[in-house]
Amino acid sequence: MNEQDIKLVAKSLPQYEARAKVAKAMAHPSRLLVLDLLGQREMCVQELTQSIGCDQSTVSKHLAVLKEVGLIESRREGTSNFYRLTCGCLDDFFQCLETVVQRDVEKRTSACDGGCSL
Repeated sequence: MNEQDIKLVAKSLPQYEARAKVAKAMAHPSRLLVLDLLGQREMCVQELTQSIGCDQSTVSKHLAVLKEVGLIESRREGTSNFYRLTCGCLDDFFQCLETVVQRDVEKRTSACDGGCSL
């Protein structure tokens, strides 16, 4: 690949900043759990709170972070807010992450020859 090809592939700095913002929003275990749960079906805050095991204000903060970057959206029904994913590509993304994690575990396991903890 020559320099001209690299320029064609490279994104602009604002595009990378936008990607980083989304990645940062996903960089919390509870938020990843929320995304997995919402990948199954639309849920209200109360259901998410019970599933995650955090208090409602913490769950609401996590939801606000995910909503700010456009990963989820909400609708109001009576006194409840219901949340859903805005994109269907997260399942493939999470499968990719699982592959990376599994390869890392395998690499570390073979490097330890069973003699160290992961």
